[in-house]
Amino acid sequence: MNSRKSVILVVEDEVLIRMMAVAVAEDAGFEVLSAASAKEAIGILESRSDVRLVFTDINMPGSMDGLRLAHAVRGRWPPVELLVTSALGEVTAKDLPVRGRFLAKPYDHSTLTKAFQQMAGV
Repeated sequence: MNSRKSVILVVEDEVLIRMMAVAVAEDAGFEVLSAASAKEAIGILESRSDVRLVFTDINMPGSMDGLRLAHAVRGRWPPVELLVTSALGEVTAKDLPVRGRFLAKPYDHSTLTKAFQQMAGV
């Protein structure tokens, strides 16, 4: 039996929100990596082949927002699941990459835990 934890990459520029999402994922039994920007996230994905889920905020500084990051991940790492979040309104299915899912902010610990478990398994 494989006892390795599934790996989630949390991409969020707001440090307190990022810390909360990391804590929720760890409490749910996942190994968690974190990045403050899309550029940092791409670097992590290029160096790790075990990321199962990328959880990204849409609104981030830099040349690539979270939605563009999600599309880039789908193109380069097709098996990686994508969970996109934002407080600035709904994102439609046509805006998301294939198999991408949207979770509106604010979310609570229970909702985030369920999303992580559904998308990345434990």
